[in-house]
Amino acid sequence: MDKLGAQVVRKEAEALQALAERLEGAMRQAFLRAVELLFQSAGRVIVTGIGKSGIVGRKIAATLSSTGTPALFLHPAEALHGDLGMIVRGDTVIALSASGETEEILRLLATLKRLGVPLISLTCDAIYSGRQRRGSTGRRPRLSTLAGAANVALDCSIAREACSLGLAPTASTTAMMALGDALAVALAERHGFKEEDFARLHPGGKLGKQLALVSELMHTGHAVPRVAPETRMPDVIYEMSRKRLGVTTVVKGTKLADIISDGDLRRLLERSSRKRARPVLELTAAECMTTSPRSIAPDEFATAALRIMEEGRITSLPVVDAHGTLLGIVHLHDLWGTEMV
Repeated sequence: MDKLGAQVVRKEAEALQALAERLEGAMRQAFLRAVELLFQSAGRVIVTGIGKSGIVGRKIAATLSSTGTPALFLHPAEALHGDLGMIVRGDTVIALSASGETEEILRLLATLKRLGVPLISLTCDAIYSGRQRRGSTGRRPRLSTLAGAANVALDCSIAREACSLGLAPTASTTAMMALGDALAVALAERHGFKEEDFARLHPGGKLGKQLALVSELMHTGHAVPRVAPETRMPDVIYEMSRKRLGVTTVVKGTKLADIISDGDLRRLLERSSRKRARPVLELTAAECMTTSPRSIAPDEFATAALRIMEEGRITSLPVVDAHGTLLGIVHLHDLWGTEMV
């Protein structure tokens, strides 16, 4: 009993390893055809299955949707009682059934053929693993009804279930889910799905917050502390104080020239007291400017802003466009709310 958990995981790992070998070998072309069929679809991807296959199907539909492919799950029994209208011309159906003989799914085939809707099956038919069921002649592999009706039949077959009785869907559902993930990821790659696309589809929760763009977090308009190069230091200090970000930007027209922080002020005061230089309050912002400031573009991820702040040991970062125009400012406090800090 103490080794049973590890044995279950190993059996499921073996099923996944066999699936990966099929995807690299005999099933490679079928998998690529399935991806292309989904890519060419003018409508949505309808995923259907019942029982454990249905639970896996719901997850596959969710993964497709979250990676940029419009998808929904259709319960085959509900489809037979009115929900069949969810399938329209232009859609593509992915049907999951371990046996390939699930009655509720087979009853959908006539409608799919009538609508000309392409069908991709995920069954445990050993189509590409060399263990095909043989017909009465012993010559031709006998596919399940679902696999035989599909435009593309994919093979989720396993050597054995991870259940000690060899009955409960365990390794087979793991392989089925992995194959669904492979389809979703390959299709996202085919669509050119990028990080920013993923961020737009995941605005909520910790993941969405971590993928937030700088433009979504920055202060803009009157909330941005700004002075002109000729502004005298008493007014610079006042601007820093009333905007409460610990800095002020120095702007020439609309272009960012520099940024002055409260730390810069302390260092100026220390130097002037040691060297008996001109009093800081008699200087202008331009006379206190030192180097080109760090900045970031509005379409960068908040994680990039955090990295720049950590590297430069700064708490505020100006946001500028490609021409150097000041658009806003992002503060470290704004990033704390994203749960990245």
